[in-house]
Amino acid sequence: MVPLSFAHEEFALLRNNALYWPRENALLVADLHLEKGSFFARHGQMIPPYDSRETLERIANAIRETGARRVYTLGDNFHDSAGSQRLEDHAAGMLAALTTATDWVWITGNHDPEMEARYGGTLAEELGIGGLVLRHEARKGETRPELSGHFHPRLKLVVQGRHIRRPCAVVGHGDTGADRLIMPAFGAYTGGMDAADPVIISAMQPAQSVDALVHAGKKVATFPLWRQAA
Repeated sequence: MVPLSFAHEEFALLRNNALYWPRENALLVADLHLEKGSFFARHGQMIPPYDSRETLERIANAIRETGARRVYTLGDNFHDSAGSQRLEDHAAGMLAALTTATDWVWITGNHDPEMEARYGGTLAEELGIGGLVLRHEARKGETRPELSGHFHPRLKLVVQGRHIRRPCAVVGHGDTGADRLIMPAFGAYTGGMDAADPVIISAMQPAQSVDALVHAGKKVATFPLWRQAA
């Protein structure tokens, strides 16, 4: 875990793209897209069906690492609203154990607006906690501190002549500091959008600057994406 200050709060960014909030003893994850493999299989694209197991194991590891007693998921929890009905027995048992062991809240997203909490936890469209708004998709024009997901941001880097794409967080800086943060996707079968894409920059407005944040060993590396014209 590496420390990350955001909206006058102290967080820790985990290597697996989760965010830990010590004051709330809470783990935050975005865009799990559970049962994406079974969704594609039903539409004729056969890919390994173990994505839910892998994603849930990652969450279990993050809970063990942080000692979190709460979990907030920031939407697109399942790849579609019926995904929870397709969860195979082993993964279903893993999920039920996790929601029993923690105070688990599912924030719904555009992929799963009508999902059911079949294996525990509670549902919400968005939450306000400790002065922060937790929702799935960044709301353009929002002036309150906000944590969201949805875009699966990835940073394009060139390292020793090699082109690398890494999941990243995107943070928008306003007049009072870093006010809004888009989390990287957590799920095993999640792709990504260029962090500097105009759609992401637009979603961060109003902002004076937008940066990408990448877990880099013992620190968070910051990469400028956009600056307001003088």
